[in-house]
Amino acid sequence: MKRLTILGSTGSIGTQTLDVVRQNRDKFEVVAISANRSVDLLLEQIIEFKPKYAVLYEKESAEKLKGMIPKEIEIEILDSIDGLVKISTIDEVDIVLTALVGMIGLIPTMKAIEYKKDIALANKETLVTAGEIVMKAAEENNVKILPVDSEHSAIFQCLNGENKKEVNKLILTASGGPFRGKKREELINVTKKQALKHPNWNMGQKISIDSSTLMNKGLEVIEAKWLFDMDYKDIDVVIHPQSIIHSMVEYIDTSVIAQLSMPDMRLAIEYALTYPNRIKSDFERIDFKKISTLTFEEPDMNTFPCLKLAYDALKEGKTYLTVLNASNEVLVEKFLKDQIGFYDIPYYIEKSLDAHNSIINPKLDDILEVDRWARSYINDLLK
Repeated sequence: MKRLTILGSTGSIGTQTLDVVRQNRDKFEVVAISANRSVDLLLEQIIEFKPKYAVLYEKESAEKLKGMIPKEIEIEILDSIDGLVKISTIDEVDIVLTALVGMIGLIPTMKAIEYKKDIALANKETLVTAGEIVMKAAEENNVKILPVDSEHSAIFQCLNGENKKEVNKLILTASGGPFRGKKREELINVTKKQALKHPNWNMGQKISIDSSTLMNKGLEVIEAKWLFDMDYKDIDVVIHPQSIIHSMVEYIDTSVIAQLSMPDMRLAIEYALTYPNRIKSDFERIDFKKISTLTFEEPDMNTFPCLKLAYDALKEGKTYLTVLNASNEVLVEKFLKDQIGFYDIPYYIEKSLDAHNSIINPKLDDILEVDRWARSYINDLLK
């Protein structure tokens, strides 16, 4: 029986994680869950899964929730970053699944590692902004970082049992998002409604916009560099519209090993939670007799400059990665509020990267300060 803390239990990854738990109640116990401000859904999860702790980041929402808990349920309701840290470090938890959106996931993840909790990682920003620090801490504390993203889970599986020294390159696949095949002039005036309409995956708003700009794939390249200790030059991106091959590893003998499955995030979640074992599941299986074609394309970095900006930031390294991530977070939020246009996102990210004076060998406090600077810089530019 594995005992879980789920950070971000009301989001897309969080709800799918609870679906995995629902189907395997003999294997998992939910000890703690958290949300930002989704009081009603968190209450439903508390009633069904009966965790010992729940966190609502917004204090007002937490106070509201306290008054809604049925009397027969014993639970401690917490709030703020302190609450997230507490449920990430409690003794009875074996693994922390972090599905928070944004930089907010970094501190509780680091604290969980310090307390020697294995991490099922679905929060991209943790490794994008502080990958070197996080992976070093995980090694020092003998903690497993188990990827939940389908692409990184695929690479993790393709590397399993192989000699890392015999890897030639990693190949991350991307669906291409809702605007695959479009040219720049066709996307000038696209709306958030169009950008949110992903062809294959059901995801949260922020990650859906990142997918439409291909920044999502850029962030995954950065994550892959830290997760698998690879040079950025040896991490390729290929567009694969069918989302059947989730990523591949090419070896020095020219062999390529790929992981295939239907596009269902629950499989990657389940693998992270059950590793190193696999369990029987009822997810949809591939019927190869019905798949007529698997196609591949080169990504168009002129139409989708966010992917190039991610590679550029990774090449520079240091705190450029923090600036890339923080700027993107602010700008995606502005786009979702209809305050900026689609191409304002890469335009202002590039502005912030150009303005940044990078810090060599940054510590965690440096990263948090650079994150604050980048957000402030973008907001000042937009004024």
